[in-house]
Amino acid sequence: MSAANTLIYPVADLDAAKKVFGILLGAQPHTDQPYYVGYNVDGQEIALDPNGHRKGLTGGTPYWSVDDLGATVTSLVEVGATVKQKATDVGGGRTVAVLADADGNMIGLMQG
Repeated sequence: MSAANTLIYPVADLDAAKKVFGILLGAQPHTDQPYYVGYNVDGQEIALDPNGHRKGLTGGTPYWSVDDLGATVTSLVEVGATVKQKATDVGGGRTVAVLADADGNMIGLMQG
């Protein structure tokens, strides 16, 4: 498993969030779609997800790149994590899942 390389924030008002993050990050998004706005700042992916709250995200969520999403989810559940978002194909050959630890901290996983 590598370090978390994507941080996704759930947002209710995508246009307002783009203004705030544009100033905060000092950058324009590389992807600006109604379902996802992504920035890359010094190799760190930072994204805004207008559907994040519906997916169970409660705040900024780091996503960890893993080689085997299913096995990683299974291993984390076995030690007490709970699935908040089942593995979902988000396009481009990427699949993501979100779990929570015993304290409710969000753990995003991505493969592909």
